[in-house]
Amino acid sequence: MAAVLKQPDALDIARLNILEPAGLDGAALEKILGLIKSSAVDEGELYFQLARDESWSLEDGIVKDGTHSIDQGVGVRAIAGERTGFAYSDEVSMAALEEAARATRAIARHGARPNAAAGQAIESRRPLSAHSLYLPTDPIVTVADADKVAFLMELDRATRRLDPRVRQVMASLAGIYEIVLVVNSNGTCAADVRPLVRVNISVILEADGRREQGYVGMGGRYTIAELLKDPAVRDLPRQAVHAAAVNLEAVPSPAGTMTVVLAGGWPGVMLHEAVGHPLEGDFNRKGTSTFSGRLGETVASPLCTVVDDGTLARRRGSLNIDDEGTPTQCTTLIEKGVLRGYMQDRLNARLMGMQPTGNGRRESFAHITLPRMTNTYMLPGPHDPEEIIRSVKKGLYAVNFGGGQVDTTSGKFVFSTSEAYLIEAGRVTRPVKGASLIGSGPEVLQRVTMLGNDLKLDAGVGNCGKEGQTIPVGVGQPTMKVEGLTVGGTG
Repeated sequence: MAAVLKQPDALDIARLNILEPAGLDGAALEKILGLIKSSAVDEGELYFQLARDESWSLEDGIVKDGTHSIDQGVGVRAIAGERTGFAYSDEVSMAALEEAARATRAIARHGARPNAAAGQAIESRRPLSAHSLYLPTDPIVTVADADKVAFLMELDRATRRLDPRVRQVMASLAGIYEIVLVVNSNGTCAADVRPLVRVNISVILEADGRREQGYVGMGGRYTIAELLKDPAVRDLPRQAVHAAAVNLEAVPSPAGTMTVVLAGGWPGVMLHEAVGHPLEGDFNRKGTSTFSGRLGETVASPLCTVVDDGTLARRRGSLNIDDEGTPTQCTTLIEKGVLRGYMQDRLNARLMGMQPTGNGRRESFAHITLPRMTNTYMLPGPHDPEEIIRSVKKGLYAVNFGGGQVDTTSGKFVFSTSEAYLIEAGRVTRPVKGASLIGSGPEVLQRVTMLGNDLKLDAGVGNCGKEGQTIPVGVGQPTMKVEGLTVGGTG
């Protein structure tokens, strides 16, 4: 009988790859946390990270770039009341930890509560029940470098075969192997091993002196070997060419107030920006969000239920634990139109008298934790997508988005479409170019009159920026009909 090999857990991997090479053990970490706590702070935290990043890019059949980097370090945080002391070091050693601990202590002690007692006890380590949403596997080593390049070259050839108007093809493949370890004075000792892969294709088509671009991609928390075997990756060239070809044929978009139907999937990025960010805990604690102080109020159509779910297996925005060691969860933000909750890290949850939701995230050890989204999406409704289209006499069908801007305080946004069509007499007709959607998140949610039963998540390419930090996220939604949305156009 063959022996069954036990998969090493994340804590074992973190100790082996981060602590042992630096000569650190549990006693050393307790000493550092004790040094932080000696200044009457509420909490001390150590966040270790080791990340290996590889990327390959191909342009017109030629390898333009191949990079491999290793980034390692530790972030040290002390929290006292609302005040946070933070320092980091790209050297993981006892000396560096002691220096960072003193720096954070000096900053945070000015925010300590007057009646706080110095030298508070550090709670004993407690077992953490986390998820197993992805395997702790290095995604980069699962495919030889030559095979990665050959894969990109095949994508290039496949794309060019689809349309004689193709003038340029760019393809890229990237993988990240990240190990994180979180230890804090409240008893948390948690680790996560996070694989992440992504492939992108960009194509430019030219006809009659006009050029248009199409861009697609996919990825998630699995290996490069699995990505290359996924049948969906073979359809990326067709999708990229289609996106560019549609815009070659597009007519100028009309402008005005009209009915807009948003397709399922990536258009959920508008929900992410215009509704998701305003529901993050820090904005609501500070009273700067349009949703501040409105828990229990009706803020959307009864059709709308919005969740942030960090527990979806192998998804780009998912995590077994957040960057504070809290297991992720599915948090209901809006339920049938009623505001039910916010996304919280530990600091803002404590200050608001709420529970953390597993949304404490940071770009790296060199960044401070903020309440951030994971996978944010709207649950499906009762309507058939074709029924929704048939119900529109004249309007816009937005399939894909490019860039956008959002004011978190008011929820007002401007989003440009990268693929959109006119709806005329209940049918999707001509593609249009230059359409932008203008409005505010709360108003859009209140104007949802039909919601499809076709929930779709994005393909795994989303990134989110906040206060200079970029993290991977997921978005999604079903087909959605919105009445009276302002469309900016060129026609």
